[in-house]
Amino acid sequence: MVLANPSGTAAVPIPGSGSWSASDGAALYGLDRWGEPYFSVSPRGHVMVQPRGDRGGTLDLVELVKELQGRDLSLPLLIRFDDILEDRLERLHTAFERAIAKYGYAGGYQGVFPVKCNQQRHVVEQLVETGRRWHFGLEAGSKAELLIALSLLDDPDALLICNGYKDHRYIETAILARRLGRKPVVVIEQADEVERIIAASRELGAAPLIGIRAKLSTRSTGRWGSSVGDRAKFGLSIPDLLATVEALRQAGLLEDLRLLHFHIGSQINDIAVLKDALQEAGQIYGELTRLGAPMGYLDVGGGLGIDYDGSRTASAASTNYSLQNYANDVVATVRECCEPHGIPVPTLVSESGRAIASHFSVLVFDVLGAGALPGGVPQPAEQEPLVLRNLRDTHATIMAPGHRGEGGAGGAGGADSSENGQIPAHSIERLQEAWNDALKFKDDALAAFRLGYLSLPERARAEQLTWACCQAIANQLETLPAGTAIPDELLALASALAGTYYANLSVFRSAPDTWAIDQLFPVLPIHRLDEKPTRLGSFADLTCDSDGKLARFIDRGHSKPLLELHPLRQGEPYLIGLFLAGAYQEVMGNLHNLFGTTNAVHIRLADGGRYQVDHVVRGDTNAEVLQAMEHDPAQLLERLRLASENAIASGDLSISDSRRLMAHLKASLEQTTYLEG
Repeated sequence: MVLANPSGTAAVPIPGSGSWSASDGAALYGLDRWGEPYFSVSPRGHVMVQPRGDRGGTLDLVELVKELQGRDLSLPLLIRFDDILEDRLERLHTAFERAIAKYGYAGGYQGVFPVKCNQQRHVVEQLVETGRRWHFGLEAGSKAELLIALSLLDDPDALLICNGYKDHRYIETAILARRLGRKPVVVIEQADEVERIIAASRELGAAPLIGIRAKLSTRSTGRWGSSVGDRAKFGLSIPDLLATVEALRQAGLLEDLRLLHFHIGSQINDIAVLKDALQEAGQIYGELTRLGAPMGYLDVGGGLGIDYDGSRTASAASTNYSLQNYANDVVATVRECCEPHGIPVPTLVSESGRAIASHFSVLVFDVLGAGALPGGVPQPAEQEPLVLRNLRDTHATIMAPGHRGEGGAGGAGGADSSENGQIPAHSIERLQEAWNDALKFKDDALAAFRLGYLSLPERARAEQLTWACCQAIANQLETLPAGTAIPDELLALASALAGTYYANLSVFRSAPDTWAIDQLFPVLPIHRLDEKPTRLGSFADLTCDSDGKLARFIDRGHSKPLLELHPLRQGEPYLIGLFLAGAYQEVMGNLHNLFGTTNAVHIRLADGGRYQVDHVVRGDTNAEVLQAMEHDPAQLLERLRLASENAIASGDLSISDSRRLMAHLKASLEQTTYLEG
């Protein structure tokens, strides 16, 4: 999509000076930190994708997008790199294999993927097939997910962890699946599930493998810190856990209790929290074996975090540990809990969905245009009101040599200039004074307009002059050396000048967590990184909702409300990528304003540095989202056809225009819900 408003936004000072290279762009957006080892930047400023990590093979993301558009795949476009998915799976298992060897752990590791993280068929199928050599399994949290897992998971050694609320049919299905050669483990997460499991086992004359989810006292941190502890939604307290063991013993099912499960929240950012939880869970596991349960598996749940901002800290958008640190601590801590007491170490299980799926997809969208503040100095009119003359004088004062530190005619200019051309401290004070004056005169203009003393064109010139003052001050502040003390009011000018970039996407469909829980994802242009950005801005999406925006961006352990961006160019697309959103975003998106799924494509590296398109998943059409809301597209067309006939009969619509209208309506029903030009 070519930009609709080539004027862009007002220029805003961006830190740094001198020459600019693609490496500067990578550093600015954190690509050199969070992108490792899958994303980098080329010397020409394009984002590059290494789907196999450091094992070789690179794709130019910009060129890939252009070629996919040539295949009639319009933006926004979700690109899934199946090689990254496989690489994440291999790195997870390699980390645990190394930890097991390092600590002489007598057990093994067997992971499962939580289907809730990304239920797309091609994704789950790929994970099952790739994970077969490790007997990698699945975790289901509902009946529908259980059906997916049962149909795809045909490895008799792969675990099928059954979580979530369970009715009688769910439990019976899991029991019967064991006779199909599957390995389901029904995890007791609510006390009332115990009797249903006992009743179903008696009725069928068979039992499932049974697990227990424990509520740990360990408190987590970050967004999901409140999801654990005594008030957690799922899990058994210690008294309930002991009562469950006794009930299973009385029913003759204690021999089927094989797994202890715990979960301390998604995106664990502090490794110390995990260590505490592992110590507590390790002791509970040991006690269960002493109570007579055979056990054999310890499921440490999900929570393996992603370093979204590249800061490698315990901030909400990062982690203070690596994948290998995580595996080492799990293995070492469980070993320390079991071996001193003569308890055989369990097979370790994790449900690491976010860590597996986040990296493998990139959402690319185009910018439709940019909103700009009224800039420039308007031409003076005859007999302008005093308030406009005051604003012009203020702007002239800001631009005078004395303020700019350039020297020149006049005593003030010579006194204020500095040897290196920078603004002297007392000139900064004058800039502050000038900005205060500009704001006062703007308020005066508004008051005069309200009272009828200022016309609408005069009010418009007053606003233009105010923003011209703002821009002039911002331009001068850009020349200041680092560390210069600047008043807060002047520091805020960059934000005041920031623009809105209109994005061809729906935040509610493609990145719902940015709206729902303030999740941060890396967002950046996928080209022009070799060009210094000179704008600050945020993104507004296509929905008619004020929350439909991207206005929080990563910033090394923190967040910032504005992103450094480039001015739009006439006739050239401006392509933006949203990264690390392969987990949860697709499955949690909604149909706000009836914007549906985007086009999606699965890419795999091929020989000779090329790629192959494995799967194309077309985005929802307008007809499909209408049907989802129980509207009949054929009926809608018929109603509009009848309205068209009535308009023809009354002479308000010609037959040719009616034909054109109906053609547009029919074509719209078959098109994607996003803008196509």
